[in-house]
Amino acid sequence: MERRCKQKLLPLLLGGSGMLFSTLTAQAEQPVKTVELLDEVVVTAPMSDEPLTVRNNPKAPRQPIPAHDGSEYLKGVPGFSQIRKGGTDGDPVLRGMSGSRINILLDGQQIYGGCGNRMDPPTAYVFPETYDQVTVIKGPQSVINGAGSSAGAVLFERKDKSFGQNGWKGYGSLTIGSAGRSDQVGNVTAGSQEGYVEVGGTRTQANDYKDGSGQSVHSEYTRWSTHGAVGLTPNSDTLLELSAIRSDGKAAYADRSMDGSMFERENLALKLIRKNISPLVKKLDAQVYYNYVDHVMDNFTLRQSPEMRMANNPDRQTVGAHLKSTLAVAENANLVLGVDAKQDVHTLRSGSSMMSATAAESAMLAAPRMEDASFEQYGLFAEWNYLLSSGDMVISGARLDRHLAEDRRACLSRDTDGTCLQTAGNNSLGAVDRSLLPSGFVRYEGQLGGHGIWYAGLGHAERTADYWERMKFSPTTVDETTGTSAFITTDPEKTTQLDLGLNWKRDGWQGSVSGFYAKVEDYILLRWFPAPTLTRNIEATIMGGEADLAYRATDRVTLRSSLAYVRGENETDNKPLAQQPPLEFRLAADYDDQTFSAGLLWRLVAEQTRVDVGSGNIVFGGADIGESRGFGVLSVNAGYRTSKETKLTFGIDNLLDQTYAEHLSNDGSVGLGYPADTRIHEPGRTIWAKFTVNM
Repeated sequence: MERRCKQKLLPLLLGGSGMLFSTLTAQAEQPVKTVELLDEVVVTAPMSDEPLTVRNNPKAPRQPIPAHDGSEYLKGVPGFSQIRKGGTDGDPVLRGMSGSRINILLDGQQIYGGCGNRMDPPTAYVFPETYDQVTVIKGPQSVINGAGSSAGAVLFERKDKSFGQNGWKGYGSLTIGSAGRSDQVGNVTAGSQEGYVEVGGTRTQANDYKDGSGQSVHSEYTRWSTHGAVGLTPNSDTLLELSAIRSDGKAAYADRSMDGSMFERENLALKLIRKNISPLVKKLDAQVYYNYVDHVMDNFTLRQSPEMRMANNPDRQTVGAHLKSTLAVAENANLVLGVDAKQDVHTLRSGSSMMSATAAESAMLAAPRMEDASFEQYGLFAEWNYLLSSGDMVISGARLDRHLAEDRRACLSRDTDGTCLQTAGNNSLGAVDRSLLPSGFVRYEGQLGGHGIWYAGLGHAERTADYWERMKFSPTTVDETTGTSAFITTDPEKTTQLDLGLNWKRDGWQGSVSGFYAKVEDYILLRWFPAPTLTRNIEATIMGGEADLAYRATDRVTLRSSLAYVRGENETDNKPLAQQPPLEFRLAADYDDQTFSAGLLWRLVAEQTRVDVGSGNIVFGGADIGESRGFGVLSVNAGYRTSKETKLTFGIDNLLDQTYAEHLSNDGSVGLGYPADTRIHEPGRTIWAKFTVNM
């Protein structure tokens, strides 16, 4: 596939970065409260160890089967659900909110997928085991992780790789399982006090899986990635790192008429971290990055070809940067100051209504790339932490973001041959939408007699409509030939949320409970059917919470449980808010004697009767199609530490071979033989094994 480089964006990577960095100031680190985690061999129920925060080690074996993408990994965190499409690339949902309401940062970088139908959310380009830690921050309770994070933020993080002396370290894993599942991960780092070199790669594949009734689901995929980094560490307080990533793959989807036959990604990043600069400046964190996604979808590579072949080739280029500084403004207070910025451009070309796959692909490659939208964001933020003499803490922050979006579409909808359906074209062609949006929060964290922390926080986040929301029709639309654009008629979404909760640990017990209540002004809701798809603003209320509890019954046996619930109201239409996950409860038991381990996980999901048929999220066809049934899934695992460096784990997911579907699963494509308005079933009994080496 051809490569392109937008000249107006290059200054952020070249000379213009100097001008940008001259105005930037930085991300602060919050003081981390150390909470002892219960030891785990196989992670079955991740727990909150800080207020509104869950931290996980993605290299630890886990049940269900170790995740092959970021969204699948997050599905195991209480409060997260997933919009399912079949085997891979589901969209994460946090507390009933999805899409750009969740900021996803990959080693400090924000990237976007290319597919206009959301085949590739940012988490599709994540292989969790290549990261050292996954941090989830729930609610609008931080301002240092990007603009508009009304639901929260997810940080896929890599730790410091510096060496105290000459040496090397490595990590590798092999996972095999039912339906031809095979994952390989390898990573080696070598270095000295002066620097290091890191190289690594991943490959994952699976065939179509079968549900509990033995029916095959169109879901095969293959993915690979390579990454490398060179770091300079002239002293213990300085790091300069240049990193690069390249990946590709293909994936079949059961919920639509096309599959993804290419998911190429290229990434380049330069990072500078400087610590202990002065008594005032504790840390400086600067980064500039480039990301390019080149995606192809077609209806012939991974499925039986229809008479008319078609192929689409969207791409997206994102350039961004941030500069963050942590200031010790007092002995008991830290201040984080920073700025971040990003620009991205989306284009599309296609080849449709062809009698052969070769003709469709040739027509696509010969077609010019048409820019349909471009975006810019510039943000300034500050976050302050103040430790009181009692040990309590006050945390607050504010940010201001300038957004710009330009509509470059010649028409709002096209026929299968690429011609405009509208004789009048796009009514918002060339229109520029500008907005200046504030966000902020304040939170109080109090001590519970040395056994835990309680907290209360009030946050406000505003976000502008994203690419997928802007590309639809406005509510004034009559049909696809006479409709008007939602690009500039969609107002920014404004979320004000109260968060309450506590984390505690005592006498072998460890637990947390959190609750939230959010009023959302101008909530951005999509109406998928009846066609055409509309984007509209409504007033909404969302409330709910999570709880987890663990009890160490003996030195070797731990019992765990978690509960998550969310309830949304569409107050404008006086009906339930669409695409809300049902009540979910998890119960787990683990045995671990430091050599052998065993465990079980029982996942219980209630029915969902609160629906708004036809309305939903930004995923293609991501609408409520009706009520859903509850289900229960039992899974078991076992493990053996073959040595200090190696570990072998086994698991059987869906032990009883249940036939079930998630409420947030899309319905299957009629063209693939699925009955209309029938959700895609999940895998039946799945057997897997994983071997890891960590040296």
